[in-house]
Amino acid sequence: MRTTLRRRLLGALTATVTAVALLPAATATAAPDWQPGTPPLSTPWTDEVGPDNALPEYPRPQLTRPDWRNLNGVWEFAGAGSLGTPPVGQTLAERILVPYPVESALSGIQRSEDRMWYRRTFDVPTDWRGDRVVLNFGAVDYVSKVWVNGKLVAAHQGGYDKFSADITDALRSRGSQELIVGVEDLTDATWQPVGKQRRTPDRGIFYTGSSGIWQTVWLEPVAATHVTKLDMTPKLAAGSLTLNANTAGGAATVEAVAYDGRREVGRVRGPANSDLALPVPDAKLWSPDSPFLYGLKVRLLDGRKRTVDEVGSYFGMREIGMAPGADGKLRMTLNGEILFHMSTLDQGFWPDGLHTAPTDEALRFDLEQHKVLGFNTVRKHIKVEPDRWFHHADQLGLMVWQDMPAMRTSSTVPPPYARTQFEAELATMVEQHDNWTSVVAWVPFNEGWGEWDRVETGRIAEEVKAMDPSRLVNAHSGVNCCASKGDSGKGDMIDHHAYVGPAQPVPDATRVSADGEHGGFGLEVEDHMWFGEGHAYEMTPDSATLTRRYVENQTDVLSSARDCGISGAIYTQITDVEHEVNGFFTYDRQVEKMDFAQVRAINEKIIAEADGTGGDVEPPGPGTPGADGIHYYPFSEATGTTTADAVGDADATLVNGPTWTEGRDGTGLQFAGESFVDTGAALTDTTGNYSVAAWVKLDSLDGFATAVSQDGTSNSGYFLQYSGADNRFAFSFVGVRALAPAAPEVGRWYHLVGVRDVVSGTLRLYVDGQPAGSATACTAGPSEGNTVIGRAKFGGNPVDHWRGAIDQVHVYDRALPAVEVADLYASGR
Repeated sequence: MRTTLRRRLLGALTATVTAVALLPAATATAAPDWQPGTPPLSTPWTDEVGPDNALPEYPRPQLTRPDWRNLNGVWEFAGAGSLGTPPVGQTLAERILVPYPVESALSGIQRSEDRMWYRRTFDVPTDWRGDRVVLNFGAVDYVSKVWVNGKLVAAHQGGYDKFSADITDALRSRGSQELIVGVEDLTDATWQPVGKQRRTPDRGIFYTGSSGIWQTVWLEPVAATHVTKLDMTPKLAAGSLTLNANTAGGAATVEAVAYDGRREVGRVRGPANSDLALPVPDAKLWSPDSPFLYGLKVRLLDGRKRTVDEVGSYFGMREIGMAPGADGKLRMTLNGEILFHMSTLDQGFWPDGLHTAPTDEALRFDLEQHKVLGFNTVRKHIKVEPDRWFHHADQLGLMVWQDMPAMRTSSTVPPPYARTQFEAELATMVEQHDNWTSVVAWVPFNEGWGEWDRVETGRIAEEVKAMDPSRLVNAHSGVNCCASKGDSGKGDMIDHHAYVGPAQPVPDATRVSADGEHGGFGLEVEDHMWFGEGHAYEMTPDSATLTRRYVENQTDVLSSARDCGISGAIYTQITDVEHEVNGFFTYDRQVEKMDFAQVRAINEKIIAEADGTGGDVEPPGPGTPGADGIHYYPFSEATGTTTADAVGDADATLVNGPTWTEGRDGTGLQFAGESFVDTGAALTDTTGNYSVAAWVKLDSLDGFATAVSQDGTSNSGYFLQYSGADNRFAFSFVGVRALAPAAPEVGRWYHLVGVRDVVSGTLRLYVDGQPAGSATACTAGPSEGNTVIGRAKFGGNPVDHWRGAIDQVHVYDRALPAVEVADLYASGR
């Protein structure tokens, strides 16, 4: 295990952008009493942060102007009871380093506040006279009010989006200007979008909140008529870029010029606020292997053809789409070619700055390491980063799936006002980030977090697609999981989560499929953990084992890509975060936890071979005919600690005291506590066709309970079960469930049959002889442990013990057709 960081520049991976030069920022004079806090963990950049260099870089790379002033640095600070009356002209007692969240060590405050005041003064350069002065905020979490010289100039709600205010009319004619920002952030005590933030972080998957100003604050002078945003959409077939220069302040003419380095490649002139076709002949296409970016200069001309505003920008020529592969399954494409999206889950938390990376180098570092590790995609998980993060992704050649930050997880449906605000912030997120070359997909919902209705989820996906037809919309990442309201059938993707997985959804006629989350293998590294200990979906003892399990898991991803047709897979995760220790790096970015060469090799193999040609799966043989199957346990002994296999040779042992009881037909077995029946052998080949049947009766509906399963290395190969998460009977793989439509009753006998059909790639569940549910599961790995009755295995441990009675267990080496299932039920056996 190496403890040195790969901090070398990835020069070959970084494209040069032609844009207006970015001038050094002017920062505030440090207050002598500001001191940083001590974070539980320090990154390599923690000690580089100080009052004179708090994120000094130009914050808006896609719309640059040469003149600006950075207001990051030391501000006055105080907690607030309310935001009613700003402390105009009052010196606040504490000092905070902006733009680090108030809870972070780098802020110097390092505590939570529901409401807070920020205050500082600034001077306006004399050469800005005659211009409008705009005050810009990268992001403030969550409700903010802004006063300049005692005048309210802005009020904003939303923790992840940019906002600005023209403060010209609030400025004094000369001398010092006073700026006050009031912020309220109640985090998950409200329904505001929070992502993973929590007021009380847990020792699980939720983390410390980030309140207040957490992105750069800055000033710029602009003309009365000026560009506010550039909308850019590449059109490869037309050899052009559709450009719309959004402007404020009156009518103007736009002149735009595209550059390859210093060479002009295209020019267009036309009215502002309208679509213009900027020629880009013989375009150099942007891709992860060649992230070429064109420079762009845009001028606004008044009626006399004088330049009134000029901005610099850039763009990449690329198109994201969908097309069938050679195997007929729909897959994602980049520039018309099938390209597998090999991604990590990137949550964007830092032990010293929380939501704010300590430096721009640190912000870029995580993305650079994606390239080192052989990834071509990053899923930005329920957080929105500063513009410079997307700029780095553009330069490095990383495709981005951008999540909408979720509302809090809750069994309560969000109220109407919260839904309206969520949709408004989602629309703002799309509108503010639809020009980044790297962004290829929008993800409105994660699992069931904050979701309120399946039909509404579909409507929202369609509205996002209407806002931005040029990108894919993943309506619901993890639609199979965690209080999801179900598949709306909308959007461009079918996305399942499975830990450790991978998930295996199959594309349909209009939607590609993806593994939205899998993996999560963990390793504790002493002295590099937030809590001093950690958790993961599967823990490993050392780096070698962790690397081996990663390679094994990614090998299964390749099988899922070839056999099932998934177009992308997202591994959890790039770094540890607080209590989660399943990263490639420790949370402090100090330790590489895997052998990166092996990681890169398997990732590159997946990208190269998941090309849409499909797998070479031979259909299994017909199996053994007959109604009894290859093994049958009638439980007719009524006494003793063994039970006979009536048609095979796998007599079973009663373990931990299941007791004999009245069965569905004669005697059966009663299960309680940790009792189960061990057949002593693997009775099914779980890579092929099989079926299992049992009469079952439940004594309670609390939690999971498994009637029949077969042990795998870590998890059961299948589960014929009652799913406590769904309150339904189910036939399941890890992360995939064929669910009955209604809840069962306690104390009643039911006949369950689970069927695995390799040819159709499905799991089918029958209840009392009738089809009850089905799910797509195109492949299944081997599970060579014993078939057991009355429990399951998950995470290496025995779990989900049955609570009630079981009788008449059959095992088949074929997929039973519906008519035979009905006959078996009717026979009572």
